Amino acid sequence: MSRTVVVGLDGASWDLLDPWIENGELPNLAALRAASAYAETESCLPPVTFPNWKCYSSGKNPGKFGVFWFERVNLEAGTIDVTNGGDFETPELWDYLNDAGKRAGVVNMPTMYPPRDIDGPIVAGGPDAVEGEYRSIDGGYATPAGLAEELEERFDYRVHPDPLLSSNEERGAEVEAILELLELRFEVALTLLEEEDLEFVHVTLFYLNVLQHFFWNDEPTRRAYGIIDEWVGRIAGMDDTNLVLMSDHGCGPTTTEFYINEWLAENGYQARERTVDGAFQRIGLDREHVLAVAKRLGAVDLLASVVPERIQKLVPQSAGLKRDRKLDAVDLAETRALASGQGPIYLNPAFDRESVREDLIADLRTVTDEYGPIFDGVHRAEDVYDGPFLGAPSAPDVVVDQRDGVHVNDGIGGGTVRSGPDRWRAENTRNGIFLASGPDFEAAGELDRISILDMAPTLLTAAGCAVPSDMDGDPLPIVAGDPEPATREPIAWDRGDEDDVTDGVEERLTQLGYME
Repeated sequence: MSRTVVVGLDGASWDLLDPWIENGELPNLAALRAASAYAETESCLPPVTFPNWKCYSSGKNPGKFGVFWFERVNLEAGTIDVTNGGDFETPELWDYLNDAGKRAGVVNMPTMYPPRDIDGPIVAGGPDAVEGEYRSIDGGYATPAGLAEELEERFDYRVHPDPLLSSNEERGAEVEAILELLELRFEVALTLLEEEDLEFVHVTLFYLNVLQHFFWNDEPTRRAYGIIDEWVGRIAGMDDTNLVLMSDHGCGPTTTEFYINEWLAENGYQARERTVDGAFQRIGLDREHVLAVAKRLGAVDLLASVVPERIQKLVPQSAGLKRDRKLDAVDLAETRALASGQGPIYLNPAFDRESVREDLIADLRTVTDEYGPIFDGVHRAEDVYDGPFLGAPSAPDVVVDQRDGVHVNDGIGGGTVRSGPDRWRAENTRNGIFLASGPDFEAAGELDRISILDMAPTLLTAAGCAVPSDMDGDPLPIVAGDPEPATREPIAWDRGDEDDVTDGVEERLTQLGYME
């Protein structure tokens, strides 16, 4: 009986890896690709952590599980909330494996906090498993009960690196802490595979993409992929084991920062209010400078403990106000549109939605910089998504597909519409990676581009399981023996009541630049 190890390389792209593969720096990955099935992938819009890790594990587009970005915007109610794993309304790949009698484990995948019970261990990770901006979570991030304590005792397990990387000028302890965690993720996942007698384990290297964002293809990122290459070689040599590599999206060098809410204000779609934050901005006080000074003085923990959270939130980012603070900065009664970063735009239902949307789409399609159009596409939401959550008050009305190299920043009040790269040297792109090898897969070589939604149906088919009828993706023709994929009714979903665990999520996302 074979088993499967899926390694999720957050933000990995063949554009980044190909030069290193070709010059011999990643020999195990080169050998694996030469004897496997592999492809470039296309993520759902927007190509970000939330929602694409769940697009992978559910095989569905965001319209079927209700999370479209890191934040939930409801202009009718006048609210913006940060999302977490409990907000995704869908069963996942491991639920269907369990239903077929197979044990599965998940290590460090974003969108999994708070963890839930499955037949196998879950160790939550990513930016959503936090207690505060400067503090890693101390417990409650793993199931079954007692697993977190066991991991900490045996492996000195940590969900987040310490110190946390927050700038591309930090190349010392911050980078080393991430590299140590990459090793730790592999060690824990393979230990659980063996000791828990799992037939499937997924492990995500979330902080890999943090290195790519801040350094792109520079030395810290090359070192990370060197570690990954060593572990890939070990897993590929394991008996009766399938190895699948995949990413939630790709990554590429940033050329342009586009401040979409500033553009909306400049073009009459958004009206502004004066705020306390604006006074801080005028004197040059922002979170990035405060954090940098605190790090130099060794006072990060002190800052987190003595400065009230309500005061911390008043200090703006250099790019302007974010998340719920955006609503303080706009005159909502006179505002027709408000945007999140990297794609979704929400229209005020107090105005004629279709008229505003028609004008907005036409105007956005004309926006350019010196490299050409800012967007590869500007879409009506119903042309991108389908499902029961499409018409929800928190669903976007317009979705932009940012051109490779463009970072759509949603800050309000910075005053700039276009600039060169800000914090990130590399931004997410829509095209990631997929590779499948082992006894249950054919060595089919390079495939045409696939959808991220095809991964779950393919993995279920390879495991001999039926594919639920509500998945959007299709099994790829790479499963050994070319079986006829079976279909089944979806599992009824009821996660149950969850506590509000969003405290600290937005601050951690901000520090890493994920809500930039």
